[in-house]
Amino acid sequence: MPQVVNKPNNRQLAFDEIRISVYADRILADLPMLDKEKLVRGVTSKLRRDEVSSEEISNAFSMSALELVTKEEPNWKYAAARSLLTSLYKKAANNRRYKAYPEEPYGAFYPLITTLVKKGIYREELLDCYTKEQIEELGATIEAKNDLLFDYIGLLTLAERYLANDFDGRVMELPQERYMVIAMYLMHKEPADRRLELVKEAYWAMSNLYMTAATPTMSNAGKKVAGQLSSCFIDTVDDSLEGIFDSNTDVARLSKMGGGIGVYLGKVRSRGSDIRGHKNTSSGVIPWIRQLNNTAVSVDQLGTRKGAIAVYLDVFHKDILAFLDLKLNNGDERMRAHDIFHGICLPDLFLERVESRGEWNLFDPHEVKRVMGWKDENGRALGLEDFYDEEFGKGTFRERYEEATNHPDLSRITVQAIDIMKRVMKSQLETGTPYMFYRDTVNRANPNRHKGMIYSSNLCTEIMQNQSATTIEQEELVTKDGETRIIITKKPGDFVVCNLNSIHLARAVPHGVLDRLVPIQMRMLDNVIDINNIEVLQAQYTNSQYRAVGLGTFGLHHLLALEGIRWESEEAVTYNDNLYEKISYIAIKSSMELAKEKGRFPKFAGSDWENGNYFASRGYTDGSREGKFVSTAQWNELAAEVSEHGVRNGWMMAIAPNASTSIIAGSTASIDPLYELLSYEEKTTYKIANPAPDLSEKTIWYYKTAFNIDQHASIDMAAARQRHIDQAQSFNLYVRPDIRAKDFLDLHLHAWKAGIKSTYYVRSRALTIENECESCES
Repeated sequence: MPQVVNKPNNRQLAFDEIRISVYADRILADLPMLDKEKLVRGVTSKLRRDEVSSEEISNAFSMSALELVTKEEPNWKYAAARSLLTSLYKKAANNRRYKAYPEEPYGAFYPLITTLVKKGIYREELLDCYTKEQIEELGATIEAKNDLLFDYIGLLTLAERYLANDFDGRVMELPQERYMVIAMYLMHKEPADRRLELVKEAYWAMSNLYMTAATPTMSNAGKKVAGQLSSCFIDTVDDSLEGIFDSNTDVARLSKMGGGIGVYLGKVRSRGSDIRGHKNTSSGVIPWIRQLNNTAVSVDQLGTRKGAIAVYLDVFHKDILAFLDLKLNNGDERMRAHDIFHGICLPDLFLERVESRGEWNLFDPHEVKRVMGWKDENGRALGLEDFYDEEFGKGTFRERYEEATNHPDLSRITVQAIDIMKRVMKSQLETGTPYMFYRDTVNRANPNRHKGMIYSSNLCTEIMQNQSATTIEQEELVTKDGETRIIITKKPGDFVVCNLNSIHLARAVPHGVLDRLVPIQMRMLDNVIDINNIEVLQAQYTNSQYRAVGLGTFGLHHLLALEGIRWESEEAVTYNDNLYEKISYIAIKSSMELAKEKGRFPKFAGSDWENGNYFASRGYTDGSREGKFVSTAQWNELAAEVSEHGVRNGWMMAIAPNASTSIIAGSTASIDPLYELLSYEEKTTYKIANPAPDLSEKTIWYYKTAFNIDQHASIDMAAARQRHIDQAQSFNLYVRPDIRAKDFLDLHLHAWKAGIKSTYYVRSRALTIENECESCES
């Protein structure tokens, strides 16, 4: 056994086995079912040198506890977390020069704020907008006991990725202080007479793990040298050399600041198209995608990982076949882009042709505009991508498609629709992508279709907002007062921005706090829009015009297990339908109340929010689909209030992947089924066991794992949710690599017919897919 324990500041103490026993009692205090003697034996077996440090003792406790984690005894993960927590407390106390006591582990809050503002780590607004007395009051509100809610992996993730360190990498900020600083920063522009009340409410929501902020907000809010707060962006590329290169620059700038990017390329002319009348000169979209691939690799996200970019193309674009092969490992490497993620935009008509085994035509968007002569009310040339079917089975897109097909002067490539679909499914089984974007379904449900069109989605397929390309109007040389400048004038397009956070369903629903929780979440999201400073000006402008947010959820499988509801059941479908209707109702009502307080979003007039179609089209107001938690009368009352007062946010709900933040909260990710009952987090020198949340003799029967679940049941639940979500869901399909082609096709057709707006990854046991976008996790 050791003789000496080395403490911080070069102090030494004699090793005392009794202290090991006392410490074990402390971290197991409210975990009575765990065997203390097992833990102590594990710890002492790891301490065999004459001298050890106090940190090594803490690590020995954590590692010994983690070694004891099993499906039968999952709570050892909390014992491991408490040892890690003790280590964090000691480091922060030593670095900030205060004494940490077990009953009072946090230091004074005001000195932390002043010190880190002075060091340039925190933003000055924390001192400009709050007095010393107010900061001390907020410090007194901090609940250290809520640190006990973290399991080991959650606390480790929070400590390694989100807590503020000084410029030497030393721990300065503790978990509850991170939550308080986020709350302070998000509320610093609120009226002074309500500011503290709102900070405390936001802190309550985060501290109790009833919600999580998105990764950019969680990591950057209140910090000075950091990225922006929004999660994801979508650009629409203009069909011009300037538009393509400007888009690449904008993508690089946003990627640098930690944003996940979606790029729609459906307007860019295809390979072999003409340029200024010169025939067969265009190289098509693939070289530009490869350029974006290089941007993703070379412009990393805040120095931590390569950028994350998804590109989307329509299934009627002439380059679609080469596009589908982008990520395959064989073939011509000059036509590959392995670091890019890709999605395919599908109209109803194409999927009908897949079912009927019909032909499908591919067109060059540039030629379509030149030959067909379609114009909008402003005289702008339109392509096929600018139309959609307003009803299922009939509409403008299919009419325009038939016109293009029958035009004698328009070239086309004719293929079998099923052959394209086979290429899609082959790529999905090999690479997990392309994502599927059901463009008619999306645009029919768009509450702001009066102001634009949705062409594609973002990196994680849950964001659905109006898009348009930014175009250069003129470039001129101007001389004024002897100084010469080049002035470039651009017309800003709709450059999509989304701001995310998520409800922890497995805590918020059983605790009955949704009615209190969602309003403060919506305010936090809305405030991000006013606080955030986005370098790409058209994105900043779009953000201010639509004020879009994405309230999401995670922990669905966790919640179903706690409620004793089997995933593959009609009860689960009904439960999803009723639960998400309630969340949607509270979110819309909260946005309406914000509009009364702060004003409606600028493009509200003429929207489906104003005219009531949003509510009628979902069966809320006619009594045809009465919910369990929200009555038709309540919906009618809310629809009338929205028409009168408006809503603050043009879009309100989107369910993101939540991979990192659900780990912090100790729950299942997003709307996904559990991957394994006992999974492992790989570290450099060891593996961390991670059992299913709240795993017990009761819940284990409701934790059927992802690859053993009938995916049609998952689609049915997603369809029930989709009615209540104005944007979309990061919805994964889990398949075995030997799935029959017919069965795989049936899943896609079911998802489309069920009204799901998009599908995300096809996850196969043969694939290991790195989560590509920490930014989009909320």
